[in-house]
Amino acid sequence: MAEQHYDTDVVIAGGGLAGIATALEALDHSLKVLLLERDIEEHFGGLAKKSYGGIFLVRTPYQRLLGIRDSPELALQDWLAFAEFDAGDDWPRRWAEQYVLRCHDDVYDWLRRHGVQFFPVVHWVERGLYAPGNSVPRFHVVWGTGEGLIAALLRQLQRHPRAANLQVRFRHHVTQLLTGEGRVTGVRGIDEADGREFSVRAGATVIASGGLCGDLARVRRDWYRPWGDPPETLVNGTHVYANGKLHDAAAQVNANITHLDRMWVYAAGVHHPHPRFPEEGLSLVPPRSALWLDYRGERLGPLPAVTGFDTRAIVAQICAQPEKYSWQVLNWRIAVKELGVSGAEFNDEMREKRLLAFLKASLLGDERLARTFTRECPDFVTADSLEELVDKMNALTGAAHIDARRLRATIERYDANFARPARFQNDDQLRRLAQIRQYLSERTRTAPPRPILDPRARPLIAIREFLLPRKTLGGIQTDLACRVLTPQQAAIPGLYAAGEAAGFGGGGSHGLRALEGTFLGTCILTGRLAAQSIAGVRP
Repeated sequence: MAEQHYDTDVVIAGGGLAGIATALEALDHSLKVLLLERDIEEHFGGLAKKSYGGIFLVRTPYQRLLGIRDSPELALQDWLAFAEFDAGDDWPRRWAEQYVLRCHDDVYDWLRRHGVQFFPVVHWVERGLYAPGNSVPRFHVVWGTGEGLIAALLRQLQRHPRAANLQVRFRHHVTQLLTGEGRVTGVRGIDEADGREFSVRAGATVIASGGLCGDLARVRRDWYRPWGDPPETLVNGTHVYANGKLHDAAAQVNANITHLDRMWVYAAGVHHPHPRFPEEGLSLVPPRSALWLDYRGERLGPLPAVTGFDTRAIVAQICAQPEKYSWQVLNWRIAVKELGVSGAEFNDEMREKRLLAFLKASLLGDERLARTFTRECPDFVTADSLEELVDKMNALTGAAHIDARRLRATIERYDANFARPARFQNDDQLRRLAQIRQYLSERTRTAPPRPILDPRARPLIAIREFLLPRKTLGGIQTDLACRVLTPQQAAIPGLYAAGEAAGFGGGGSHGLRALEGTFLGTCILTGRLAAQSIAGVRP
């Protein structure tokens, strides 16, 4: 078959949130756009479509309504503390500064103009543990989750006054960057629908293809070495097409690829009950009132692990163990109130914008979700006695790592706090739970403090949890105009990168860890600025 050829002003490799934002902005500036997406049309929007839809924003009306006093200066202080940038991380640091300064006008206001709605409660996540995190709540959730976010932006593409300037091609796999006369001139690839090769000649090429966490072999190869060897078992928290192949193509034209060992890894990954690809995983919102244990059934430490403070610190605790997985032990009452799953798929009420049902689940708990996972997820076990639970835990792993008497002593030592007045309860997990419950949004999602072994709250539940790589924090290095840079810091003419492919700006704008909600926001900002730069508008 003859090769299919296209000519356009801008070719975008990747149809996720960064690619969509780039396309919308490019249309605003009267550019002709060809957007190439390897996946099928149903998955247009990439990982953002599957997300819960939380976005890190600063100085919003929702914050003011809740009495939250925030500022770009405070946000940057928190970002830098969590990022722990290296001395040479100039571009990542500058991108961090740019995001906190511009996220209100260039992300929040832009989304509102494009019909995106937010739920009027701001969540407080990644508060910090050893390093200061979010000083105030900043996690704004799109009403409708990531599905609602992508649906609103796709409507804008379809209804855009210059929609005729846009072509979208699905099942188009970009494999190579084309060059000539000292610049990148377009791309080459394969239409996987019919096996036909294609080539694109473009004035500007934008890589918006995501990261590399969809290739678990590559994750292991690029693993963060201070954590030791990678775990024997990882679960895939992204998509198999997020495989880093366009990072390699960019490197072949002398792009600087940085910090690929810096990944955003969740500590509470479980196998999807109904996987659509090998090792597909889900990231739980770990129940705060559960006891988080190592593979032997002993509490992680020295500080007890509690979600919402520093995800990376929990991952590091797990990686310090000989067996790099963990358990959470809880009861039915805690599971109904606190168990959650990150993403759109299992958050039906929020995804479908059913307000009364969402409020009911938030206030009273979600028995349906707890039943689904205790019955269908292979990493959940339940029992009416602790001894039976331990037998099932050991059977699940095929190793007798957990001793029932030792685990009982651990839980009873924790539960003994509840027999004393609150002023005499001496456990760091309980102190943090008390602090969490002072913020209304978090109190409604946290179970009242009660013993784990309370016979009225059974069955007992144990969840085996694996590390789940979700985002590549490093990537293709760019300047503030999203131009791809060489190792010598020269811009490569005609080549741009946005979103996760660019390490969310500059090859690593998050440093070592993220304040959460910053992934979607930086995809939008980098996509918009890439298009503005191509159009000759000062970003």
